[in-house]
Amino acid sequence: MSSQTTQPGRWSNWAGNQTARPRRVVTPASVTELSEAITGAAAAGLPVKAVGSGHSFTAIAATDGILVRPDGLTAIRGIDHKAGTVTVESGLPLSRLNQLLEHAGLALSNMGDIMVQTVAGATSTGTHGTGRASGSLAAQIRALEIVLADGTVVQCSPTENAELFQGARLGLGALGVVSAITFGVERAFLLTAKEAPMSFDEVVTRFDELANGNEHFEFYWFPHTEGCTTKRNNRSTGPAAPLPEFKRWLDDDFLSNTVWEGACRVGRAFPKSIPTIARIASRTWSDRTYTDVSYKVFTSPRRVRFVEMEYAVPREAATTVLRELKRAVERSDWKVSFPVEVRVAPADDLWLSTANGRDTAYIAVHLYRGTAQQSYFTEVERIMTAHQGRPHWGKLHTRDAEYLAGVYPHFGDFTALRDKVDPERRFANDYLRRVLGE
Repeated sequence: MSSQTTQPGRWSNWAGNQTARPRRVVTPASVTELSEAITGAAAAGLPVKAVGSGHSFTAIAATDGILVRPDGLTAIRGIDHKAGTVTVESGLPLSRLNQLLEHAGLALSNMGDIMVQTVAGATSTGTHGTGRASGSLAAQIRALEIVLADGTVVQCSPTENAELFQGARLGLGALGVVSAITFGVERAFLLTAKEAPMSFDEVVTRFDELANGNEHFEFYWFPHTEGCTTKRNNRSTGPAAPLPEFKRWLDDDFLSNTVWEGACRVGRAFPKSIPTIARIASRTWSDRTYTDVSYKVFTSPRRVRFVEMEYAVPREAATTVLRELKRAVERSDWKVSFPVEVRVAPADDLWLSTANGRDTAYIAVHLYRGTAQQSYFTEVERIMTAHQGRPHWGKLHTRDAEYLAGVYPHFGDFTALRDKVDPERRFANDYLRRVLGE
């Protein structure tokens, strides 16, 4: 096999909270080599997992078998302006996809807030941004190519292998290794971002108005304070008015990464200082408005390492959940340095999408890496599951297949499809055994 193979080594994710020791690491340079790697693993009786940039906080990509790195699968297969699609291989980072689209005068309709992930890693775990009418990255998939457990390379779309398409758009790596993705795209557009502070009571009281009245609305609440920062992104006819380079560096890099890292380290060493840090931080974010190319507004650099839990709840439950969460923080002795992030998404039809069949609010909680506050995540999870919450597949949670079958209407459809295409569980690992069952 001509793909690059390395000797056994230790793999860890971005946050450093998940590690694995694969028997072998392969970096196929073509779909043929990927197919050979999978059939070779089957012959050796070894499991296979593909890993992207390691930005999941769960062990979804961990394996003691064959670890597939997609670094060699980054080709741009084609852009179809008339159809409004772009087809790229699975290992292409979102950052390069955005640059490619910008050069072609095109754009994704919506994005998350970082773009370091690979296209397959991001879609397979349900990565999303915030949007009144535009959904996750996986919801923007129009077709895909996947290599199954027997090494066959299968094309699927709504009209070709439709059942496999329905499952594999957001497939957790459980059905095969995605090798190429066709995204629906649109003409490039500008977004105007309006960022402004707001009190917790005001933003929660006006939540529906803000979420319905803006194309992309999100906010951050700083625990131990009444302070929030809100962000409203809406399309603009221009002209572009990006942040001055120094201002962007100061706000989005120096303050949000360098200074914030220092503040988090102080908070980890001296937890009693965290409420004071939170009050200062909640006042640091001030009003600002700028207009730029869409992906530059959707995303920003994130270098402070943390661990994260995020749950999707029915949108009508969002304000109830947020008030319960705030009360839980106030009556606890937790010291929470990271803000709580709140976003929205419209209902979609992907079987394992956190927004399947219901308009959704996402509530994400974070802890600085190395912080011992497990009871915070435990209580957050208790609140979320009391409201039929669905955990983000790539973020920390303790749910199992029994719970998940109760909150996903098409859970049984997905597991039946998995039985069909991977009966020997070539693509299984401990995480998938927990969330999907044996």
